[in-house]
Amino acid sequence: MPTPAPTPTPITPHPGAASPGPAATPGQPSLSIGISGSYGGLNLGDEAILSAILGSLREARPDAELVVISRNAEHTRRHQDADRVVQTRDLSRDEVLPEIERLDLFLLGGGGILYDEEARHYLRDMRLAQERGIPTFTYAVGAGPLDQPGDRKLVRDVLSRAEGLTVRDQISKRVFEDVGIERPVEVVADPALLLTSDQFSHAMLADEGVRDHGRLVGFSVREPGKAAPDLDVAGYHALLAEAADFVVHRFDADVLFVPIERDDIRHSHAVIGRMLAADRAHVLKGTYSPQQLLGLMDHLDLVVGMRLHFLLFAALGAVPFLPLPYAAKVTDFVTALGVTPPARVSRESAGPLLAAIDKAWDCREQQRTHLVQRLPEYQDRARRTTGLAVALLGRPVPMTRTLAG
Repeated sequence: MPTPAPTPTPITPHPGAASPGPAATPGQPSLSIGISGSYGGLNLGDEAILSAILGSLREARPDAELVVISRNAEHTRRHQDADRVVQTRDLSRDEVLPEIERLDLFLLGGGGILYDEEARHYLRDMRLAQERGIPTFTYAVGAGPLDQPGDRKLVRDVLSRAEGLTVRDQISKRVFEDVGIERPVEVVADPALLLTSDQFSHAMLADEGVRDHGRLVGFSVREPGKAAPDLDVAGYHALLAEAADFVVHRFDADVLFVPIERDDIRHSHAVIGRMLAADRAHVLKGTYSPQQLLGLMDHLDLVVGMRLHFLLFAALGAVPFLPLPYAAKVTDFVTALGVTPPARVSRESAGPLLAAIDKAWDCREQQRTHLVQRLPEYQDRARRTTGLAVALLGRPVPMTRTLAG
């Protein structure tokens, strides 16, 4: 059981604009770093990424003011260790500029934010930073799909002027190359691999109505999406209900569904509604931090899941897992760790899926050992991203990269 983390001290915004200098006055940062991503409580995976990035930057540059560009500023102020939080998506260009101009470095990422329709919202602020001569850097970002010509051109134009480009997986690197980016792109690793856990106590589990003895298997579900494009929602729910029933009866285990996004709750209950052993299934109801969800892994014997960061939490906790790949990013992550995903999820694949769960259970100790051996390499790659980013502080920006258009 992990040691309970101390209660964090409330963070108050540092006054004044940040500017580089030889020394800072007491209580005032010497420089300012902006971090822009899909932050603000929409997805616990993205919140894990932000927590890890902030922690890494604090360690690397304790003198820096850390400014988060969030989609829900109030949520980020309450839950993240940021010195300043702004919600630029709701601001005009003239309103955004003062927030951008105070920065000494603009970081875009991490997480999968560069895709059709959405990429333009994040790249506006990055382009403004470039126009003001502020170094820009993609921080373990994920990309794709990018099919719309306007979005492809925007990604190519803005990222080609960045001082550094890092992505979290090979798939995103190929997307960058496909849209026409010719500059070097380094594949690093998901920043959330550096997350540390908070305790998820036995009392917290009991408050959720979950037995604090016996076996417990965690499930993560979401809308079918790319997991099974030819599968109707009812069929998808029935398939996962069959898998959950198998876990209950085969291993005499309770099943705990863990939502990563709000809509996961609805799909979790829909699956339970189709189970024969619904009395052995639970949906995590409380509001928890990413660090606490990582602590929850101490209570699980096996994880069966679709959400990328639920699988990442399992890997960090050395909990054996069976991925249900719904997107290339999941396949890329688990394959890199040496875990073979099952075939594409379909109603007809119930037999192979149950066989894969059975095998994962039988081989869980071998997989646990394998995860402990493989993870340090990817955590080192995640740490490298911070070093690449902060090395840009104080470095002059070439004039050719500050031109607009």
